[in-house]
Amino acid sequence: MKIFRKERTPDGRRHIYMFGMRIFSYKKHQSKFVRVYARRFDGLNAEEIRFCLKKIFRKHLGYRLNLDNPKTFNEKLQWLKLYYRNPLMTICADKVAVREYIAQKIGEQYLIPCLGVWDNPDDIEFDKLPNKFVLKVNWGSGQNIIVRDKAKLDINDARKKLAEWIKPIRNHYFNFFEWCYKDIKPKIIAEQYIEQMDGNLLDYKIMCYNGVAKNLLICSDRYSGLKISWFDLNWNRLPFARKYPQSSKKFKCPPVFNQMIDISNTLASEFPFVRVDFFYMDDKLYIGELTFYPGAGLEKFKPHKWDKKLGDLLTLPKTKKNTCLGL
Repeated sequence: MKIFRKERTPDGRRHIYMFGMRIFSYKKHQSKFVRVYARRFDGLNAEEIRFCLKKIFRKHLGYRLNLDNPKTFNEKLQWLKLYYRNPLMTICADKVAVREYIAQKIGEQYLIPCLGVWDNPDDIEFDKLPNKFVLKVNWGSGQNIIVRDKAKLDINDARKKLAEWIKPIRNHYFNFFEWCYKDIKPKIIAEQYIEQMDGNLLDYKIMCYNGVAKNLLICSDRYSGLKISWFDLNWNRLPFARKYPQSSKKFKCPPVFNQMIDISNTLASEFPFVRVDFFYMDDKLYIGELTFYPGAGLEKFKPHKWDKKLGDLLTLPKTKKNTCLGL
C-alpha cells in the first residue's frame, strides 16, 4: 500500500490520502501545493507537511495554525515538530534506548525492570516470563499488552498484535508528523508489571518548559474512564481540562514530589519542551517515559485561554535546529 496517494475529481478538487484514509481535500486555486509525491517512505516534503499540519490542526482544534508566530501551547508543539530536530529526542522517545540515557543522567534505580528486548515477536520466550508483565512497542503510544495472568494470555494473538505494531507503516511519525519517532528502529520490550495496591495506578506527568518544571497532570481512573487533573507545583488544582475531564478526587501530594521535580529538571535540560512521566508505588519511584508532543499538540483546552497560558510558559528557540527545511 502506498503511504500517500492523491486523486483528482472532475470538478478540480484534489484528495490526499494517508494509508487509505482521506486526510484532506483542496482545489488547485486554494493552495500553492498542487502535486504530492511518494518519493520517499515519509512521502511529503517540508512545505507539504506544513500544509498537512495546518489542515489537521484546524480540524482538531477549530482555529488556524500560525507557524510564523505561534502563541498557544498546541501551536508551539507543531512548530517544534517542524523546526526543532535534536537527535537526542529520537533516543529519548525510544522506550528501549531511553533507558541508557536515564541510567546515565540520574541512575538505573528509576527504571522499571526490563525482562527482555526483541526485534521479532516470534523470538519471545513466553515460558521464561513471569506471570505478570507488560509488552510494549518502543516507538509509539498505546501499543501495550498488559498481562496480569499469563495463563489467560492468547500468545498467538499477542504475537500477531506485536507483528502488526512493528510494521514500518505503524511508525508513530505517520500519525501527525511527530518527528522524534521517525528514525526509531522498532523493537519489543517486556517490563515488570507494576500496580498500586488498590489496582488503580496513578501516572504523574511533569511538564517542563525550557528545562524547568512548571506544572503537572495526574492520570487516574484508567479502568472506568480516563481522568486528567492539572496542578501547579504548589499542588493547587488548575481550572482547565485538555481533552479529558478532571477527576473529582482529591489527590495527596506524594512524599517524593520534590524528587520528581529535581529529576524532571535534570532530564529536561536538553530540550525546549518535554513531559516526564512517573509512577510511584511502595515507596519506589519509576520513570515511565519522556514525551515531546503530548497529544500530538492536537488536544483542545477548556476553557481555550489555557492553551495560550501554557503557551506563554514555553519560549521557542530563536534558531531552527536541523529542520526538514534545511534551515
